[in-house]
Amino acid sequence: MNKPDILVLTLSALLGATGAQAASPLQLQSFRTDQPIAIDGVPDKAWSKAVPLTLTLNELPYKPSSGYDGIKDTEAELRALHDDEHVYFLLRYEDPTESLQRFPWIKQADGSWKQMMNKDSTGHENQWYEDKVSLFWNIDQKGFEKKGCDMSCHLPENGLIEGVEDKSAGRHYTRSKGETVDMWHWKSTRTGPVGLADDQYVDASRQENKEWGRKSDVGTGGYYDNKSADGKLPAWMNGAKVTRHRHLVAEPTKVAFEDDFKPGDRVNGIVARGFEGSRADIAAQGVWKDGYWTLEIKRKRVTAGEGATEQDVQFADLARTYHFGLAIFDHAQINHLFHKKAVAFTFKR
Repeated sequence: MNKPDILVLTLSALLGATGAQAASPLQLQSFRTDQPIAIDGVPDKAWSKAVPLTLTLNELPYKPSSGYDGIKDTEAELRALHDDEHVYFLLRYEDPTESLQRFPWIKQADGSWKQMMNKDSTGHENQWYEDKVSLFWNIDQKGFEKKGCDMSCHLPENGLIEGVEDKSAGRHYTRSKGETVDMWHWKSTRTGPVGLADDQYVDASRQENKEWGRKSDVGTGGYYDNKSADGKLPAWMNGAKVTRHRHLVAEPTKVAFEDDFKPGDRVNGIVARGFEGSRADIAAQGVWKDGYWTLEIKRKRVTAGEGATEQDVQFADLARTYHFGLAIFDHAQINHLFHKKAVAFTFKR
């Protein structure tokens, strides 16, 4: 079996568990492997051993005022493997466009550069943005096992969230202090070029925190804006040796910006850089080809370090059932496809 032919993953699998055939129809089971898994977005033969789960994602949290031309639904297939130290996930879903731009700079006909954005009434982008995937893993939030991501996502009512005026299209936070959800957030432009997913979490914080309950795991480094001191030009670009997606900019290959571009050329508005510390726990690589994203993810079953107990789901007990939800973003900052209820995840021992 050729690597590209091994599977077409469904997000249903990513959210489900099959082992003991729990009551939930969304079930994904991890199968044991003794073979090394390369995290490169191209499935190894070992993935053929894992039974896939297919999931339909067809819910959107809101309809942007400035329009949304992203996908309205998609089917995804997910598989899972594990060994003594790591757990691995493979996801494949349909998306007709590979979106790698995030507020890109575009050279104008007069030689100037313009950073593109078209934010909607909530202050979020639905055009000049990257593709993303987010996995929400329950740690100890009550109600997650039945409702999934809905438990931590709170939509405004009459322009208010918990009585506070807020124009956001939704805020993530848990209901009670001490409850947390682990969030694995792969970003095609900000973390993809450095082979990572952003390891984050959600707690019970409210308006006292800028992002409310959404926070990053302990760590340093990470992506940063690509803008000159006067804000009129990019500060960096990829070196000449980078021939594919030259408009992307990554720390390992960046060079100082020199304007050898023609009108219409792009340079991305962000520089991808790796993390250090617990925020770098998740290796991930996505490849878009022929209208499909294929994403491979790898993380230690049990993590360590500052905040690990509160910020990371720990797969220490192979007899336990874990629960998660999946979201897919098509060149949108916060608007995303999601599914109802949680997926049950188990290990085949």
